[in-house]
Amino acid sequence: MINTFDNGIFTKLKIIDRYILKSFLKPFLSTFLIALFILIMQALWLIFDDMAGKGITLPILFKYVFYVTIMTIPQAIPIAVLLSSIMTLGNLAENYEFAAIKSAGLSLQRLLLPLFSLVIVFSFINLYFLNYAFPWAVLKEKNLLINIKKQKPSLAFVEGTFNTDIPGYVIKFDEKYGDEENLLKNVLVYQTKNHKTINSITAKNGTISTEEGSKYMSLLLENGYYYQEHWHRGSKKEERQRMPFSKTRFDQYTFNIDISSFESGDLGEERIKDRRDMLSFKQINIYSDSLKIKYDQYIKNKSKTLEKRVKSHTLIARNDSLPQQDIVMPILSNFDAKSQRQILDIAISSIDRSLRNISDSEKGFKWKRKKLNLMDTEFHRRIALSFSALLLFIIGAPLGSLIRKGGFGLPMVVAILVYLAYHFLSTFAGNMAETSSIDYRLGGWFSTIMFLPFGIFLTYRAAKDKGSINIDSFLNKIKNIFTYKNSKNT
Repeated sequence: MINTFDNGIFTKLKIIDRYILKSFLKPFLSTFLIALFILIMQALWLIFDDMAGKGITLPILFKYVFYVTIMTIPQAIPIAVLLSSIMTLGNLAENYEFAAIKSAGLSLQRLLLPLFSLVIVFSFINLYFLNYAFPWAVLKEKNLLINIKKQKPSLAFVEGTFNTDIPGYVIKFDEKYGDEENLLKNVLVYQTKNHKTINSITAKNGTISTEEGSKYMSLLLENGYYYQEHWHRGSKKEERQRMPFSKTRFDQYTFNIDISSFESGDLGEERIKDRRDMLSFKQINIYSDSLKIKYDQYIKNKSKTLEKRVKSHTLIARNDSLPQQDIVMPILSNFDAKSQRQILDIAISSIDRSLRNISDSEKGFKWKRKKLNLMDTEFHRRIALSFSALLLFIIGAPLGSLIRKGGFGLPMVVAILVYLAYHFLSTFAGNMAETSSIDYRLGGWFSTIMFLPFGIFLTYRAAKDKGSINIDSFLNKIKNIFTYKNSKNT
């Protein structure tokens, strides 16, 4: 008799579990596809200028979309989990199914157990994607985009933007037209070296021409000006600003640009392989260790250089050998006024050189520290992102039971607000970690740390049936306010 009763309970629990899973999976699949489509379109929109006008075939385009799809799956899963959990629990609460299940003695924790287990599976799938599939897709996508841009240099230029694809040149123009789209209007050309502008050229019209097989592209400019700065290598910014420059007007001016870097080769060639988002967890740790060794050695070398420059070891040795009251000695009093001035000038000059050395080393120090922070933050950010689906489920499920609204309307708005806040905090903390404002571990897990207490609080409120949110009452109050104002105006 007892076994029959127990079997009946287990059978009912299995039926409820299947019903809950079915109610969750239907909106999950639809919201996952919608989120994936939006993220793919966003990625394509960002690189539309780089892809447009390159004569890309459909197989290449589909290959690029495939790589972008793999890259966006880890982001689409948490969004879909958040939205579908709000919709599922909202539907159950709105149709009073949730109340009926709880009246039968089933707690919220037991009701969510199958969904919780399913979301854990999604989190580990996300972790696998972020460790293997995501770095591979980023590697393929970035290199394919670079190779596409290098296929046709004349078509690689986008009007209205500063084009920096050709090394040593920055080219901008307002309009590109003609049958071959090689005619330009209002052209601006910067010739650069070591990220410094050497010459500037402006022209009202320009024509691009390239002979087949040639490694040079000719740019014919008409009706413009040629500006040339006269400064020698190694001069400082303040010195360059005081130096003269020459300005020449021309009717026609032609110069050749080396486009050998735009060789048409295999679109699958991997030119870049060491970006942090192209690395697996194991590779990130290896790169981080090597960067840490270089960073420590850099700091050690700079400190030794400064120590030798100011001879601090000599001063410390001398001070240790003298009585405490004799450490400060009136050394200058042993010299005449002229010698004292010379000694002070030498000391000031030495201090200035040391300060300039420290100032010049500051950029290198910050860059090396930033590279190390970026690598370490990437590792923790990916792990946090892989389990963000679990975090957002802990927020979305109780939130859905509290707002008691299903469908795509209100749950979509709530999910977007929650995810935007999560994404903003994650990006904000990551940027702070890059500049060492906060620890890199905190930078990767900051949004999780901030949202986890909120999810636990919502779960507690939903489990205790405290403070369900009556959205209809809130919306009706807003509607009544506007109705009253309209009737008063009429």
